[in-house]
Amino acid sequence: MTTFEHMTLQHPDDCFEELSKRPERGVYFCRINGYSETVKQFILKYYEAARLFGVVVEGRIPNPDERNLSYYEEIMGLGFQMNIGFLTASLKKWLPRMGDRQRGQVAASVYDTLDGLRREGKNENMLRNAYIKFMCWFYYKFERIVNHLGEEKLPKILYEGEISSYELKFLSILSGAGCDIMLLQYRGDQSYRKLDPQSALSSELSLPGMGAFPEGFSLKLIREERERRAQEELLYGPRPQLRRCTNAWADGKGLADVQKPVSLRGEDPGFFYNCFVRLWGAQDRLTFLPELLRFQRQMTESGRKILILEREIPRPSPEEIGGIRRNIYQNRNQMIRDMAGNIKDFLNSFNPELQRLMNQAFVDIMLEESERPGMNVSRLTNRAVYLLCWMKRYCRRLFDGWKPPQIACAVYLGGCRDENEAMLLKLFSRLPTDVAILIPDLNGSCSLADPMLYEIHYGESVQAERFPKEDAEIQVGTAAYHAEQDLTQTMYQDSGLYRNYQYEKASSLILKTTYEELRILWDQELKYRPNFEVTGETVLLPTLFAKVSGVVNGQIRAYWSDLKELITEDAYVIKSAPFLRATDPNPIRAHAAEFFRNGRLRRDRIMAHPDYAYGYLRDEMQEYILDKLQLLIDRRTIRGTFENGTEYTIVSVVLNMNKDILRLLQRFDFTKKNPKLIYINTAEQIISVEDSILAAFLNLAGFDVAFFVPTGYQSVEKYFAGDVMEEHQIGEYEYDLQVPDFRNVSSGARLSWGERIFKRGN
Repeated sequence: MTTFEHMTLQHPDDCFEELSKRPERGVYFCRINGYSETVKQFILKYYEAARLFGVVVEGRIPNPDERNLSYYEEIMGLGFQMNIGFLTASLKKWLPRMGDRQRGQVAASVYDTLDGLRREGKNENMLRNAYIKFMCWFYYKFERIVNHLGEEKLPKILYEGEISSYELKFLSILSGAGCDIMLLQYRGDQSYRKLDPQSALSSELSLPGMGAFPEGFSLKLIREERERRAQEELLYGPRPQLRRCTNAWADGKGLADVQKPVSLRGEDPGFFYNCFVRLWGAQDRLTFLPELLRFQRQMTESGRKILILEREIPRPSPEEIGGIRRNIYQNRNQMIRDMAGNIKDFLNSFNPELQRLMNQAFVDIMLEESERPGMNVSRLTNRAVYLLCWMKRYCRRLFDGWKPPQIACAVYLGGCRDENEAMLLKLFSRLPTDVAILIPDLNGSCSLADPMLYEIHYGESVQAERFPKEDAEIQVGTAAYHAEQDLTQTMYQDSGLYRNYQYEKASSLILKTTYEELRILWDQELKYRPNFEVTGETVLLPTLFAKVSGVVNGQIRAYWSDLKELITEDAYVIKSAPFLRATDPNPIRAHAAEFFRNGRLRRDRIMAHPDYAYGYLRDEMQEYILDKLQLLIDRRTIRGTFENGTEYTIVSVVLNMNKDILRLLQRFDFTKKNPKLIYINTAEQIISVEDSILAAFLNLAGFDVAFFVPTGYQSVEKYFAGDVMEEHQIGEYEYDLQVPDFRNVSSGARLSWGERIFKRGN
């Protein structure tokens, strides 16, 4: 009986045609040596076909073991004859489900293969062993397809790996009897060509764009991907009928596209037409804010629902978080499926199609988030809670009473601050909503990244903190004003020149100096000190923090004269210890535990409290003070922090500083001279922990701090957890000194450097 002819596969889909629709009623035996997206899709489809109606071989076809051979011998004996009649009779007995037609084709194909081995010089015993191996492989690995060989719907065999000589001969038998075979060869064709140099038994699949297989590609990977997709499909439930058409209809005109009537965007009722756009800068900074106001009015007048978010999306409150139903989850899919049920709980009155769209968008976002590096079930659950809280908060404002083809609008002024905010806007973009992100300041940033996001960059930069709601709110600069701003920007950008109060953030760096250097640097502007630096929006402040012990050569008059020279107009002088006591009235003390909880300052509660006394300071200075307060606690500079409640003492001291110190902070310009704290302790009194807290805080805030202790006694360092400040031993210890009225101390009584070393005065 004639065996089936091999054909060259021209197009992958030809392989899935039924036998009668193929030219020459032939079969395909192909080798896949390269990869492309088309090849991947073909392998996926062929794998599924072989799994359902064929055989998948991952690795080698197992050789018959002793038990297999024993059973064969029991049923068939060990006889062998090299003729068609014997082969046909043996197949009928060994594979009774095989039909007469298949049996004749297989017998003919086996005979041709064995005859080829005989011509290669194999003896009778070798032919018998090959015959028995083939028979065992038929029975134990391929019995499910032998009765379908050569039928209208041909069986499929998918072989992964580098094939051996006898495996190739066996698959050639099956191919000749009527089945399609694909060999997956991830390392290329070199190994195969040693067995079949002329490609007589199979042909190489050649498609445009093929390259090397990706590292790690395998059928196991395909199977896991298929199973994962099947599991993911279960998460979605009934799919929505509507699909999104995002940006494809738009003209690239930014807010003008958002304002385009829905009826003019597209006509296919199976789609909703929305836009997803991010606008950087402004076309014209003179008209930017008025245009935003007109945009909002026109959207409202057109009847479209609009949600405007400014600078941040407020985090979910404890009450909102408590309203989200959740459990403990073992895996990602279990969590997503269960958490998605919240959508029906709080949006059950919505249009069913909209609910399906929301469920699909939520699942899409969660699956996308789950692929982030380091993401686990616990972190993903937290993100799901955030997203559901925001959906519950905002979706009614956007979609209450929604019917297709209506499109809502969400505008975010300022850019996404973190991945949570980006997650919400990506979800909105998958719903019947236009999403517009406005970043008018060209130095701004945004955490959102999405392949569907359309970007528009304009040339001018605008400072806009809020979305204008009334004409009276709009402050528009003239052309001359903006020109002046541009000139200022040019002058003060990386030039070493600085505007007044140009920077709002600073970090303090303590300089280690000699006593002479301390005096030289003391009244010097910060920008001229070593290690001064501006990085981004933060100034690095080189500060002095020292204890000066003793009196140079015992010269009391010169000592006070030296000290007077350090009392500048920005210096706060403390003349006796302790300055602060635990018994002093302090309205903050009773609320410190309320203001500081779980290691963090509760800023909103602090600033809203009636005993908070810093509200008259400029906003950026209030934030600066709270930043440094948090940093002082975090660094555990003061002994006992997070051990005996010292952190609450720190809060009460820093939030209850006197007006003179606050005034020094208020007028502190980070690029000019910094304020000073001079603490003189001439007696045996111990400096209090409150004084140590004040000194450490002020230095963190940028003050130069110097303790003058002529006695050399231990003072402020008693309460510091480490070597925070430098100590200068400048001379002999002197006791029971009285701090003079510095208005009566004459200048110029200071000894020269040489006199202090070689001579002692009276």
